Amino acid sequence: MTLHDIPLRTLTGEPASLADYDGQAVLLVNVASKCGLTPQYAGLERLQNTYKERGFTVLGVPCNQFAGQEPGNAEEIQTFCSTTYGVTFPLLEKIEVNGEGRHPLYTELTALADEEGEAGDVQWNFEKFLISPAGVPVARLRPRVEPEAPELIAAIEAQLPA
Repeated sequence: MTLHDIPLRTLTGEPASLADYDGQAVLLVNVASKCGLTPQYAGLERLQNTYKERGFTVLGVPCNQFAGQEPGNAEEIQTFCSTTYGVTFPLLEKIEVNGEGRHPLYTELTALADEEGEAGDVQWNFEKFLISPAGVPVARLRPRVEPEAPELIAAIEAQLPA
């Protein structure tokens, strides 16, 4: 099984998968509306706007596992993201990224080590996983790495197909 084979759902409940983004670089980020890191939405949206024409997308994955910081339903999450941060990038359904209920996508992603060689559980909201156009996880950046940090920009640009 590859990442492309794992069934997902959009925030509105439609079937989806990473195969929908085959040939694109994808930055997968577990997001939350009531976190100190929530302003990262603005940087993620700037990344989306800067690189979308070059075969890139941000993909937000709401998660309520960290101090209950994403309590809303799908409509509330969508409204918050679009009205507060002007988010246009796709959002998936709210899932669990750690523990017994961990979504199979995150079972695969959390096997990837970060730049310090540490794999395992997602540490907090806004942890970032960069996936190559072939659907292979290639970089893991911890939550405090800002979306427009030089190391993330360099990693994204190295994966752009166009």
